[in-house]
Amino acid sequence: MRFLLALLILIPAMEIGILIFSGQTLGVIPTILIIIATGIIGAYLAKQQGIETLRRAQEEMKFGQIPGEAIIDGLCILVGGLLLLTPGFITDTTGFLLLLPPTRRIFKPWIMKLVKRWIDNRNVIIYR
Repeated sequence: MRFLLALLILIPAMEIGILIFSGQTLGVIPTILIIIATGIIGAYLAKQQGIETLRRAQEEMKFGQIPGEAIIDGLCILVGGLLLLTPGFITDTTGFLLLLPPTRRIFKPWIMKLVKRWIDNRNVIIYR
């Protein structure tokens, strides 16, 4: 919980600093246009990746498999899309890393360990 609280304070503070620096370096209008462009591109990528992940999950279920990998991909896409809609360069970078399949693979083992820990600690319950 402390880690989350620190992130909720530090990330916005760093984002504000970077946005001010960007506004001074590039100008206000280009900075605003970059923020709008990353939001639009992020929404498009999230939609495209989400549809592909949903299709893959349906294929896995059609063959009687549990779509565990597709669920983690969907979670990454959801969080990545939300981060891209949040103004700021740190959140945009993290959002793009979660949306793009090659870089998403870096995060997936960490997320799988986190979910497994939640299940083992009974923070998440799986019903069959």
